[in-house]
Amino acid sequence: MKLAVIASLLTSAAAFTPSSTKQAAQKALNAVPFNRPSEALPFSKNGCPATLDGSLPGDAGFDPVGFSTTPIVDLFDSKSGGKDTMSDLYWLREAEITHGRIAQLAVVGFIWPALFGTFPGNEWTGVDAYSYVNPLEALDHVPGFAVSQIVAAMSWVELKRVSLIKEQGASRIPGDLLLGQGPGDRINPFGLNYTPEEFYEKQVQEIKHCRLAMLGAFGLYCQAANSGLDIKSQLGAALQYPEWYAKAGYFIPEGI
Repeated sequence: MKLAVIASLLTSAAAFTPSSTKQAAQKALNAVPFNRPSEALPFSKNGCPATLDGSLPGDAGFDPVGFSTTPIVDLFDSKSGGKDTMSDLYWLREAEITHGRIAQLAVVGFIWPALFGTFPGNEWTGVDAYSYVNPLEALDHVPGFAVSQIVAAMSWVELKRVSLIKEQGASRIPGDLLLGQGPGDRINPFGLNYTPEEFYEKQVQEIKHCRLAMLGAFGLYCQAANSGLDIKSQLGAALQYPEWYAKAGYFIPEGI
């Protein structure tokens, strides 16, 4: 009853809200209006900012906070001043794809050691240096030189990406590392040659995998930190019958 009274009071108050206030509530940062229907938020009539026009692969109109309305160019590319660089939206997509690809590697890193084994150790690194299948625990035992190799490889890829951003300017395709199909001179070892429609679909698939991997990597990290176990041990314990099952079997007839 109390909830009903509160709801009615809020509804009555909203009826007397000035139209200018309602219009202001429909604007995000940088004075960009929320005036488009959102596929991701179908219950909201205008839940999508005008910056998300559906041109990017995987754009489902999900931006309730208004990240896509912020001036990102000046933050990431202060030297160009926004004259010869990607748009704000493309800079955000560049960051999303980069984080998503790293997250996909992280998910594989959480799952692979427990399922398929680890590298063998030696006297220099330690016999058991690579035998820890929980990635969080492995970081405390892996030799520093091995970690340095990973950091060096990641730094090289990142420096290469930054140089491509500066070189390609406003014509850059977000996340393009000159690998696979695309314009210009690039490395295409598998000879990929999709039609424009197929290529667009592959881009949609990649961004979906990136988003899923970012959620998955966060969940795997939290679970490993909380339980101290690798993913195989966690799933194995979840699929086992509980201890009370054998006792309950004496009292519960079969087939129920």
